[in-house]
Amino acid sequence: MNGVSGRMGYRQHLLRSILAIREQGGVLLADGSRVQVEPILVGRSEAKLAELAARHGIENYTTDLDAALADDRWQIYSDFLVTKARVPAITKAIAAGKAIYTEKPTAESFEDALELARLAQAAGVKNGVVHDKLYLPGLRKLQRLIDSGFFGRILSVRGEFGYWVFEGDWQAAQRPSWNYRAEDGGGIVVDMFPHWSYVLENLFGRIESVYARAVTEIPSRVDENGDQYTATADDAAYAIFELEGGITAQLNSSWTTRVNRDELVEFQVDGTLGSAVVGLFGCKIQPRNATPKPVWNPDIADEHDYDTDWIESPANEVFENGFKTQWEEFIRHVVEDAPNPYDFLAGARGVLLAERGLLSSREGRRVELPEVGI
Repeated sequence: MNGVSGRMGYRQHLLRSILAIREQGGVLLADGSRVQVEPILVGRSEAKLAELAARHGIENYTTDLDAALADDRWQIYSDFLVTKARVPAITKAIAAGKAIYTEKPTAESFEDALELARLAQAAGVKNGVVHDKLYLPGLRKLQRLIDSGFFGRILSVRGEFGYWVFEGDWQAAQRPSWNYRAEDGGGIVVDMFPHWSYVLENLFGRIESVYARAVTEIPSRVDENGDQYTATADDAAYAIFELEGGITAQLNSSWTTRVNRDELVEFQVDGTLGSAVVGLFGCKIQPRNATPKPVWNPDIADEHDYDTDWIESPANEVFENGFKTQWEEFIRHVVEDAPNPYDFLAGARGVLLAERGLLSSREGRRVELPEVGI
């Protein structure tokens, strides 16, 4: 596990996924047996690694990635580094013949991301990319609605993601300063468009084009050391995606907005037979035969409570942490060749969408997306 001392690598991948899997006795396989997991922590700071290892009863840690990759005990390489460090490390892991599981974006450029997919295919190594938002309870409920035909013909998707990230002066920022420096791989487009890529293509269909405007709305911020710096990366993006089948998706992503919705991310899906509003956990529905009949009249105050017209969709099952669930699926893919559609090629499509989104913003035009293959 490389980069596990970072926020995402520690909280979601080590603590809530690998250690939770180890605690439950491993991953259940199709034949009823279990395969156990044992991590080796890799990073630059031996002191940090030693502290994490001691805290969680982990035997193995090292600052020598090459030595870990050369050791046959470790079958899976997982990468939670900053994006600019990811390609060299994954390339080494491919050469070492390891199965690879990585955060996104998989690379800083589409060509590099596609090259990783080519190298992995040529080497015959199994590979996976985190698609965590597909495993959120809200989106799993949404998938169930789609599969049931609830929407009829889906017309449009509207999404709002974001919150106010403090500038770092009078209150500390909730995100690391590199997120706001393009030269360090920062920016909300490269951070969020790979997510929108897999969410849209897996739930609704392939993205055929993008029109986007990416902006830096807070030009100056204060870093972790209290030093002021110039923000060179976009912190908000407003985009329209055209999907196969004629579906239009409009998604706003912002670290400069104050939340006035039930959750930090919400999607509204409208169809001929019904609509749904979903977030991380919640899912509200409004079928066609229970839709109110609003009438536009700006001269009279509208006292109708539209929120009460929505029905909360039941969970009907227990949803585990999405990162853990996908980790279990990937381990089954490695051990017993279970299906794994979320590979390096899917990761490359996410990087392509980010690139084309930034191109659209620079040139002020709609940009088409080609189908991606090895």
